[in-house]
Amino acid sequence: MQEDTQPKLLPEPFFTDDTIVFGLLMLLLGFVFYTASRKGGLWEKFYNIVPALFLAYMLPAVLTTLGLIAPEWNTVTESGEVQTHSTKLYYVSSRYLLPAALVLMTLSIDLKAVFNLGWRALAMFFAGTIGIIIGGPIAILLVSIVSPETVGGSGFDEVWRGLSTLAGSWIGGGANQTAMLEIYQFNQKLYGGYVFVDILVANVWMAIILIGIGKSARIDKWLKADTSAIEELKDKVSTFSKKVERNPNLTDYMMIGAVAFGAVSIAHFGATHLSAFFGDYVAGITNQTTRNIFTFLDSSFFWMISIATLIAIGLSFTKVRLLEGAGASKVGSLFIYILVVTIGMKIDFKLIFENPGIIAVGFVWMAIHAVLLILVAKLIRAPYFFLAVGSQANVGGAASAPIVASAFHPSLATVGVLLAVLGYAVGTVGALLCTMLMQIVSQS
Repeated sequence: MQEDTQPKLLPEPFFTDDTIVFGLLMLLLGFVFYTASRKGGLWEKFYNIVPALFLAYMLPAVLTTLGLIAPEWNTVTESGEVQTHSTKLYYVSSRYLLPAALVLMTLSIDLKAVFNLGWRALAMFFAGTIGIIIGGPIAILLVSIVSPETVGGSGFDEVWRGLSTLAGSWIGGGANQTAMLEIYQFNQKLYGGYVFVDILVANVWMAIILIGIGKSARIDKWLKADTSAIEELKDKVSTFSKKVERNPNLTDYMMIGAVAFGAVSIAHFGATHLSAFFGDYVAGITNQTTRNIFTFLDSSFFWMISIATLIAIGLSFTKVRLLEGAGASKVGSLFIYILVVTIGMKIDFKLIFENPGIIAVGFVWMAIHAVLLILVAKLIRAPYFFLAVGSQANVGGAASAPIVASAFHPSLATVGVLLAVLGYAVGTVGALLCTMLMQIVSQS
């Protein structure tokens, strides 16, 4: 008898209205920021250990685990038809608020100081990429010793085919992940389980990175890192912010909104046309390997983030940068935190035990990525900032790399974006190499 591979129905949460869910998420943010602002007592001690960003990230996961909210769920009609529903909050946050935040947080950037960060930023990014490439086959080898059936399978159900989609996601992003699914023709009925592994492992790793941010000074001391370039960039931006600081009025906030969402509209307009143009161009490439390498060019998200960042960098050379004095980066940070809580609601801790074997492969894989990053950081004396952002530019892409970067300082968000865009470019090539190694290991 053929095994039933139909995906399990996702339960309907208690709150399905996005208006209500958004209100709950904002209440969580309000709780986090109110308690984090309390001086003295248990709250101050708590936030000395646990960063506010981490709590903003994990509290929505608790609501999802309790069944109060959910990123996606199913309902069954009277005729037996299964309907899939999902929240639009992450889509709105990542497509509208994220590019707006990048614009507002980049207005006051000193581009020369960003370039002065030096080669260590790129070195840590590529260390993260190599960690993912070699981590996949090593994880398969290690897990096969304990449970060979976990990394087995046959035909289009072979586990290495499914893991290829994780390689695409963890080096590049969604476009690269889809490319790997198409290249290796993994059974799409099983694909949902690997998407969950992707979300769970990547988000748990991001949570660990966020915890480390609160201890970055001690980590940098252990790494014997040279943080002078980072501190210089932060000092330049902070000095400029203080110099132009003023009490904002309604006109200032209107201008902040106009610049942010005007740039978002231009970015979306450009992304729509560029992704369509390059989509046709990529589709016309006869060599499949070459076509899959450039598949990220037909991603509207890639173009949207790239255009928004370029607009912001251009505006940083104009008088528009004076909006920083009215709190432009603070409004951008608000948008980033809204994105954080919508990412956090993707995690359901109950599902951890549904596919423990593949999840174990994912965690071993990510551990290898982390160990290599730490070793390289120690060797070249790279700051924890480069480790954290270099990792997230690979694993999290343009949605989470700016979050991690801005947690160090709002002015550093641009560094996360630039490295994440590089991740899109090398994503499919790196994932192809990783998958070839996983296939060799699985069939040996």
